[in-house]
Amino acid sequence: MALSDFDTFEFTHDGATRTVYKKGTGPAVVVMHEIPGITPPVADFSRRVAEAGFTVYMPHMFGTPEKPLSVPYAAGQIARACISREFSVLAKNESSPITDWLRALCRRAHEECGGPGVGAIGMCLTGNFALALMVDDSVMAPVLSQPSLPFGVSAAHRAAIHVSDEDLAVIKERAAAGCGVLGMRFTADPMVPAARFETLKRELGDGFEAIEIDSGKGNPHGLTPMAHSVVTTDLVDEEGHPTRKALDRVLSFFGERLK
Repeated sequence: MALSDFDTFEFTHDGATRTVYKKGTGPAVVVMHEIPGITPPVADFSRRVAEAGFTVYMPHMFGTPEKPLSVPYAAGQIARACISREFSVLAKNESSPITDWLRALCRRAHEECGGPGVGAIGMCLTGNFALALMVDDSVMAPVLSQPSLPFGVSAAHRAAIHVSDEDLAVIKERAAAGCGVLGMRFTADPMVPAARFETLKRELGDGFEAIEIDSGKGNPHGLTPMAHSVVTTDLVDEEGHPTRKALDRVLSFFGERLK
């Protein structure tokens, strides 16, 4: 059985029901999986979070749990997202509708686990969702891993951060009050343009902590220009490697905010 070491439950909000995988004890962290779904590296990341002393809530949003990554599988799930009403892949100043459901899950997780709040990490297609979740006071530790929406079809899209002006005002207030944001990207990743991080730095100031890993030509760690998934598929789990440092920072970030 896929993910047999996780408990599961069905969570319904506003008429939408999804399976949520749950593991661990301690403050809650909502893990929003990347394209194409809950791949083995995503499941392993969630296990690492649980081992670090947190309760992981990992909703199944698309794909087949534990199915390995492949180019056709990823392409198919991107195509599905592009036509789904729940994902607004080109929206510059608007969050995807599914973030309403995710905020409700964050509130449920906080009620169950207690503590000052919950952590939330989005990856790739869901990367910017952690930013949108900050509108809810329950979210205290938002992490944006390779935030890829909106798709960079124009200069304006490449600089956009996939939240409304109204939500951004709340996010800026919360960041200034101490609920800062952690963001990660590979520098040569075409899915996560530098302009997007420049917008986050400009809008959030000291409330945005950026981890930008050199993946350009001749980089010292031999990373390819196609490196994308910082703490999952492209993680090199070796002491001193920049992706391992990024993983360690995510776990310490959750600890600082939630424990």
